[in-house]
Amino acid sequence: MLSVVLPCKNEAAALVLILPELKLALPDAEIIVVNDGSTDNTAAVCRQFGVRMVQHNQSLGNGAAIKSGARAATGDVIVFMDADGQHRPQDVARLLETYHEGYDMVVGARSYASQAGVHRAVANSLYNWFASWMVGRRVDDLTSGFRAVNSRKFRQFLYLLPNGFSYPTTITMCFFRAGYAVSYVPIEAPPRIGKSHIRLVRDGARFFLIIFKIGTLFAPLKLFLPISFAFFATACSYYLYTYFSVGRFTNMSAVLFITSILVFLMGLISEQISALNYKESDS
Repeated sequence: MLSVVLPCKNEAAALVLILPELKLALPDAEIIVVNDGSTDNTAAVCRQFGVRMVQHNQSLGNGAAIKSGARAATGDVIVFMDADGQHRPQDVARLLETYHEGYDMVVGARSYASQAGVHRAVANSLYNWFASWMVGRRVDDLTSGFRAVNSRKFRQFLYLLPNGFSYPTTITMCFFRAGYAVSYVPIEAPPRIGKSHIRLVRDGARFFLIIFKIGTLFAPLKLFLPISFAFFATACSYYLYTYFSVGRFTNMSAVLFITSILVFLMGLISEQISALNYKESDS
């Protein structure tokens, strides 16, 4: 069985257009709208089209809505899509076609032209590059919320998902870290209907913090090792400078060498903790 989950906050105008298209394209699917504290007529729209609604009495965040929808879904496969019109119901079939080829998660990857502005396109390109380096696999769209997933495997990581807008980032890294098969399907994303809830400065800074958080969570040595090497290289350079200038090994050189060793050991310990954290998923 297929479940479709749409996290929603004040998106009634878009739901009026999306829900009939979804019901037409996926007549046998369970459609769940997670109403994250909307103040518009979202509930009335859900009743009008006869779809299931999960209610948040106050806004808990996009990630929290995703988690509520995942817990409520009864399907073996869950398709997550935005309720603002940026994800087209007709593209669901393309995601499912690839999913049934043997993947655990299939993500709708937006083209550069589909990004909501140049600043978003540049930021997402940086996120994709960083994530690709972390996991050693090409990540075409780290932040896309349009994806088809194996429901059982998705629920394994609910406790790791943040309540804000960065759930796609975390779940992508979780699936790669657990060794699950992930694929990407190119999509075109139309302009959203209504006003975005994302704030560039606030949420952009939050995204970068999450990037470093998931780095330490999923592949710590990839972060700690370059930092350790930078300290070690600086220590060597400073030692050579002081040796030829004053003819001795200084305290600063010792501090830099010790720091490089400590950073490396921190990364090594973090790597072991990360492996233990995913022991159940990897088995």
